[in-house]
Amino acid sequence: MLLIIDNYDSFTYNLYQLLGELTTQKIKVIKNDETTVAQILKLKPSGIVLSPGPGEPKNAGITEDVVRYLSGKQPILGVCLGHQAICEVYGAKITAAKKLMHGKTSSIKLTAKSKLFSKCPISFQAARYHSLAAIGLKNTTLTLVADTEDNEIMAVSDERKQVFGVQFHPESIMTDSKVARQILQNFIEMTRKVEVAK
Repeated sequence: MLLIIDNYDSFTYNLYQLLGELTTQKIKVIKNDETTVAQILKLKPSGIVLSPGPGEPKNAGITEDVVRYLSGKQPILGVCLGHQAICEVYGAKITAAKKLMHGKTSSIKLTAKSKLFSKCPISFQAARYHSLAAIGLKNTTLTLVADTEDNEIMAVSDERKQVFGVQFHPESIMTDSKVARQILQNFIEMTRKVEVAK
C-alpha cells in the first residue's frame, strides 16, 4: 500500500491519479494533520509520498516527522513542499527562491545518478510552482541530483535510505509526461520490493 500525505493541495489528487495508473497497489491519502507516526507505522506502507502544499514545510503537519522518523523504513518521495521538508529535516535551509515560479516550466538538468531518475534523459522540461527553495546541501547527507540553469536545487536523494525529493511537479501536465511517468515508475519499483518483502 502506498501512502500519500496530503499537504492540503489540489495537486495531491493529480499525484494520486498518476500513481494509480502505474501501480496495482492500493493508495491511501491522509491529511497531514489527521495521523501520527505511530498510526503510519501500523499501516506498514510500502512507500510514502509527501505531497505539494502551501506555506513552509515546518508548518505542514506531520510531514517533517515522517521524514525524521520513517526514513529508511520504506522509500519516501517528497514533491515540492514535500521535497523542501526532506531538505529541511536533513539540515538544509529553506529560503526565498531565486525566481517566483508559479505555473512555469524550466529545463531540469541531472547532476548525479539516482535510482529515482533511472532511464530518464539528462535534461527535460518540468513544471514549477514555488516561491521557496532549499539551499545549503553541503551541510547534509543529501546528494544534489538535479538543478536548473541558475543552480536552483530541483532534486535531492539519500540513496541508502531511499529518500527522494523533487522541487518540480511530475504530476503537472506541463512536465514532460514520459519523464514524469518514468520517475514515478522508478519510485513504485522501489516500493514493490518492500511490498514483496512483507
